[in-house]
Amino acid sequence: MKKLLFGLFCLGISVLSLAQSVPSPEQFLGYKVGTRFTRHHRIVEYTKSVAAARPDMVKLEKYGETNEGRELMLAFVSTPENMQQLDQIRVNNLRMAGLAKDKAAPALENAPAIVWLSYNVHGNEASSSEAFLLTIHALTDPNNKATKEWLKNTIVVLDPCINPDGRDRYINWYNSVVGKHYNADPASREHAEPWPGGRSNHYNFDLNRDWAWQTQLETQQRIKKYHEWMPQVHVDYHEQGFNEPYYFAPAAEPLHEVITPWQRDFQVMIGRNHAKYFDQNNWLFFTKERFDLLYPSYGDTYPVYNGAIGMTYEQGGIRAGLGILNEDNDTLTLVDRAAHHFTTGLSTIEIASKNKSRLLSEFKQFFDDSRAGKIGEYKTYVFTAKDENKMAALKKLLSQNGIEYGVLNNKNFRGFNYFTGKDDVFADEGNHIAVSAFQPRSVMAKVLLEPRTVVTDSNTYDITAWAAAYAYGIKGYAVKEKLAVNSESAAAAAIAPVNSNYGALIPYTSFNSAKVLAYLLKHGVKVRFVEKPFTYKNKSYDRGTLVVLKTSNTADWQSVLNAACSKYNVQAEAVETGYMDKGSDFGSPDIKNIAATPKVAMLTGDQTSSLAAGEVWHYFDKILDYPITLLNAADIARYNLKNYDVLIIPDGNYRVLNEKSVSDKMKDYVRGGGKIVALENAMATMSRGDWGIKLKEGKGDEKADSVKKYADREKDYLTNSIPGAIYKMDLDNTHPLGFGYPDFYYTLKQDGNVYEFMKDGWNVGTIKKDAYVTGFVGAKLKPGIKDGMLFGVQDMGAGTVVYIAEDPLFRNFWENGYLLIANAVFLAGK
Repeated sequence: MKKLLFGLFCLGISVLSLAQSVPSPEQFLGYKVGTRFTRHHRIVEYTKSVAAARPDMVKLEKYGETNEGRELMLAFVSTPENMQQLDQIRVNNLRMAGLAKDKAAPALENAPAIVWLSYNVHGNEASSSEAFLLTIHALTDPNNKATKEWLKNTIVVLDPCINPDGRDRYINWYNSVVGKHYNADPASREHAEPWPGGRSNHYNFDLNRDWAWQTQLETQQRIKKYHEWMPQVHVDYHEQGFNEPYYFAPAAEPLHEVITPWQRDFQVMIGRNHAKYFDQNNWLFFTKERFDLLYPSYGDTYPVYNGAIGMTYEQGGIRAGLGILNEDNDTLTLVDRAAHHFTTGLSTIEIASKNKSRLLSEFKQFFDDSRAGKIGEYKTYVFTAKDENKMAALKKLLSQNGIEYGVLNNKNFRGFNYFTGKDDVFADEGNHIAVSAFQPRSVMAKVLLEPRTVVTDSNTYDITAWAAAYAYGIKGYAVKEKLAVNSESAAAAAIAPVNSNYGALIPYTSFNSAKVLAYLLKHGVKVRFVEKPFTYKNKSYDRGTLVVLKTSNTADWQSVLNAACSKYNVQAEAVETGYMDKGSDFGSPDIKNIAATPKVAMLTGDQTSSLAAGEVWHYFDKILDYPITLLNAADIARYNLKNYDVLIIPDGNYRVLNEKSVSDKMKDYVRGGGKIVALENAMATMSRGDWGIKLKEGKGDEKADSVKKYADREKDYLTNSIPGAIYKMDLDNTHPLGFGYPDFYYTLKQDGNVYEFMKDGWNVGTIKKDAYVTGFVGAKLKPGIKDGMLFGVQDMGAGTVVYIAEDPLFRNFWENGYLLIANAVFLAGK
């Protein structure tokens, strides 16, 4: 405690002094910060009490709600003088970046820097929201002379809790198992959080991987507000394992090549300031290790690619509860953890205040260079697709990130073709957009769109490849010349309703078609699909085309169809006869019926990966908008699986699948007409049984010296690592699993698993020798990723098993995988 008080005193704060007008957290809550966990609603209430006490210094803004209805809010804190011109400061900041709507807005002299502190993105890393309580009090305490000075040069934006749903899930569980006094024994049940844990949001998504992709409600609401401010400094608060001390900047390699010398130097500067306070208190820390700046969707990298100094601060504390005995035989308490985060927060504000002028000038230079097209070798990115809905998905990503795009008048150019890997002449497929590097968010555009990311150090914390062309399955060209990009002017044609006494045809060319299918099935409309191309009225229709006929449907089939097509922007065509010009007529065996409103279930709970199960749940609930039943994996033996048409088994570590009685039950389910869709490690687990698939034995490069050096242990590990690299698969698009795709598919490969070709099944997705595209793959692992099956379909009795070795819904940003799951559920199999 003496060390803590000394550290706070060094920051110019006396924790013994209480402001007369601003209640301390302890006064308001009735307990000292860190001696209990504070639920989210109490954090909100305390913040509102501070704002009520100091309306001249604090402005609160509700920016949204979570999936469970909890409030998301920001607190803006500064001097009364700065607060009086808060919006002018915001607009001035956007003007410096070239993002203000009023381009001629006059510059604001002596503007402050904007520092944004984001707390508790991972719900069970709960100490930072406790630190927030200390921080907002210190900033508004009239007795605090240091913060008064710092706020003259800064606007501090505080987000008390990014993930309230996850936080309260963790805290409510912890409070239910802790006794009168906490138990520091790591084996105590209060340190063993049950599935799914509080880390993720309501849909079990990791919000710290979602900044750029914005698939989640919390992120979508927050990024809109972030773009209205564009801070110079952003801090993302975390916790790591409780045996670790504290991590703060500077970051580890790899650092993306777009990161400026100033962004690197400021991290060193701020790290030294933190170290000063930690050393004075004999608090341990580390820097320049583990936490890199590459993957663009973190709370540190996303701000960096938007001109800020973005940093992650990591306090040891996961599983710690109110207190835990670590491997050094010290008791780490929540009081300690909150104090450490509090210290780095005020230290950040201090250094930002003292370097305000440089922060602003470098921020302006970052965007000046962007608008001048100085970022990267490619000056224009062009994307083209036949289906406008595929293009619309990419446009949405660009718009969410504030990236400008338009169209080209002159389409005579060459560029690096993402799909061929060569320099090619541009071929327009019907719809196109172009993104110029001469724009304010040129850096973000390069990071998201460039064909290959330069990785300076293979020891990275996350995936190393994510280029939008591959993730969205859209043909792209990276062009080294500046092309004239014009504003998009032509509005999309309105969807014409179908009026037919016989039926309608729905092209199956994008995921929007699958959403139409799901809508129709959910509303009781019977749908067929064609397995072979056909021609009607001199128009060709491809495999997968959906057929809705008046026969066997209710009287409102047409109104339901038109509502679905209008909602999802898919143009259906009227058909007046079952007799086709070429190809199968509608009574042919090649026209397949889809089961009326297929009932879909998924294994979840203990033994499944919470993140993988969350991807599937969110996909059905929020994206496809189709009902799904969640079944606890551990209880599968007692379920009547015949109640469901499709059973999805997401990634996980399944003990239950190794039980013979369960395996037999699942086979009986399939033979009786059911369908299993096995993903990732579920497929690997089944391959160790007698399901008819077999994992290929690794035949990587084993030439490495068998005598290992201890100092090389990390390097040796990396030779068998694949954190996330893109491979091009061959796809049999004549099979219903591949309908709507070209004859290839780009997958984000995160393991070395490749399966032997099935003899009694369909090898729909295969990988050949030269399939690698981009991203880091370990030298020993890489040679073995070839010549095998990754997507397969196996008939078994009256039913089907669909095997998908990859994660087509990765973080729900791998848009090109959406259709694959719909095909697996609705089309593939008997």
